Amino acid sequence: LGLLYQEYRDKSTRQEIETRRLQDSQTDPEESSPTEEAPSEAEPTSTTESKAPPQISLLRNSNSRFNLWQDLPEIRSSGVLSILQPDEIKLQEAMFELVTSEASYYKSLNLLVSHFMENERLKKILHQSEAHILFSNVLDVMAVSERFLLDLEQRVEENIVISDVCDIVYQHTVNHFSVYITYVSNQTYQERAYKQLLQDKPAFREVISQLELDPKCKGLSFSSFLILPFQRITRLKLLVQNILKKVEEKSDRETTALDAHKELETVVKACNEGVRKMSRTEQMISIQKKLEFKIKSVPIISHSRWLLKQGELQQMNGPKTSRTLRTKKLFREIYLFLFNDLLVICRQIPGDKYQVFDSAPRGLLRVEELEDQGQSLANVFILRLLENADDREASYMLKASSQSEMKRWMISLAPNRRTKFVSFTSRLVDCPQIQCVHPYVAQQPDELSLELADVLNILDKTDDGWIFGERLHDQERGWFPSSMGEEILNPKIRAQNLKECFRVHKSDDSQRRKLGSRNRQ
Repeated sequence: LGLLYQEYRDKSTRQEIETRRLQDSQTDPEESSPTEEAPSEAEPTSTTESKAPPQISLLRNSNSRFNLWQDLPEIRSSGVLSILQPDEIKLQEAMFELVTSEASYYKSLNLLVSHFMENERLKKILHQSEAHILFSNVLDVMAVSERFLLDLEQRVEENIVISDVCDIVYQHTVNHFSVYITYVSNQTYQERAYKQLLQDKPAFREVISQLELDPKCKGLSFSSFLILPFQRITRLKLLVQNILKKVEEKSDRETTALDAHKELETVVKACNEGVRKMSRTEQMISIQKKLEFKIKSVPIISHSRWLLKQGELQQMNGPKTSRTLRTKKLFREIYLFLFNDLLVICRQIPGDKYQVFDSAPRGLLRVEELEDQGQSLANVFILRLLENADDREASYMLKASSQSEMKRWMISLAPNRRTKFVSFTSRLVDCPQIQCVHPYVAQQPDELSLELADVLNILDKTDDGWIFGERLHDQERGWFPSSMGEEILNPKIRAQNLKECFRVHKSDDSQRRKLGSRNRQ
């Protein structure tokens, strides 16, 4: 049997990491063979469930090893490998990967429905409304995947040399993939309902545990099946990017790949916004309840406002001449809530409340780092409010608990401030890069969640193990622990990554010009 998508995806990204490690150790990126060059999810799968679409010969291979298009018996016996150019073989691998990964994804979706959703014991335990929140519109998602897979398979059946797949991706994204937005937007409710059911219903917990132990699940958790649609729509965009990097420039296939990528990017952004919208609204309501204004009240809740960072800092008391006094009494605690358009400065008071004593629009904030000020003033920076709550300029000398916390505050407070390394979008320098070798889930709003094999430009780093990075494939920025990645040392590989990135995004020149200064936090 073929791999479940969770296994499939993990194997693919880990192979991608190893491929990049190999390339990084070489002096010339072109030295790697076509097999090494193409990070592939191409594990041919056969789906035995009754709802599975018919499998064509290319996808019926049941070998357990991780196959490539060029390794299939049909391809080897055809003699086509001796005719095709190496670049075309790499492109065939990339397109084949998209098809076979969809088959694996459909297999996992089918298991979510047949093994979990349609389980009779589970049906009796769950109220209809609970089941709806938990599984959402997964049947619609599976139907869309099945139709998509059938069209992809039909294309592969037409000729062993695949003509294109991005035109099919484009049509399905435009006409059918809105079901992903509905499913993913429900994610916050889904996670909450699942946790609540585990806590409140022992029978639910018991049935889920038993179902997870079934060999069909291969040791994978129920929650890993629930998150499949979000993972897939994101991955699909990256697979199209991989194709786009390999098609000939100014060709029809490049045009269709750019069109497909643009539509997928729209769907992925809508999915992300759907997830964020509910959690942000609830978070803003919670913060509003905790604030008491010593100054003129500022309305916190707004549909266009969200939290970027919050936390405690030490404010220095007294005149600047007292900075040389080495005593903790110089500092007192203050608490900051930084939103995308507003800063409120508070002091914590009893009852888990915060008293607001100053505020300013985020666009009127400036920061300045203090250097060589001695141990007592380490990690201290100046925050300047060009126009505060009293319509006056105000300055605060603030001390953070660590170097990384200081830098994180400074970048969040003044996002357009120059970082240590110039952003890749300026094209002025060879920016350091890192690839993710361990997945990371963001713990704070200013952090960036990472997937295996993500490649990022390093914009800043700290001595205590944190990196501020910009992911190449979507230009999202944020902090993450340096232990999550490996730096890419080969300058030719870094240059190749940047070249591919610009090519992927060249369909929107106006966007590209803005990337260097855009704040995507």
